[in-house]
Amino acid sequence: MPNKRQQYGKESESIAVRYLKKNGYKILEQNYRNQLGEIDIIAKDKKSLVFVEVKARRSGGYGSPKWAVTPKKQRKISMVALFYLKATKQNNVKARFDVVAISSSQDNPRIELIKNAFELAYG
Repeated sequence: MPNKRQQYGKESESIAVRYLKKNGYKILEQNYRNQLGEIDIIAKDKKSLVFVEVKARRSGGYGSPKWAVTPKKQRKISMVALFYLKATKQNNVKARFDVVAISSSQDNPRIELIKNAFELAYG
């Protein structure tokens, strides 16, 4: 049984999926995992394959959720994305990294989509 934090994370990802679909994204994968880590959402947006990280905060005490995608996290997501591209034989596809930042206040979440939030990070 998931704890409150895990449950909040699942709810936030569901909110992000609905938001992305409403904005024209086609969801290909959710919670894609391999031995290197996880990507929350893999989607298609017109011409690009999009790797989406979802970050959510219940309060502003720790700052905006968009700042939680640290350089270390960016490198990890990049490595998982490269593995995904190789595993699915998508060598020459246009891809980008987006972040969906969700700030909750009761039943009214504030959603911010940051397209091209970061570049492919190595090392």
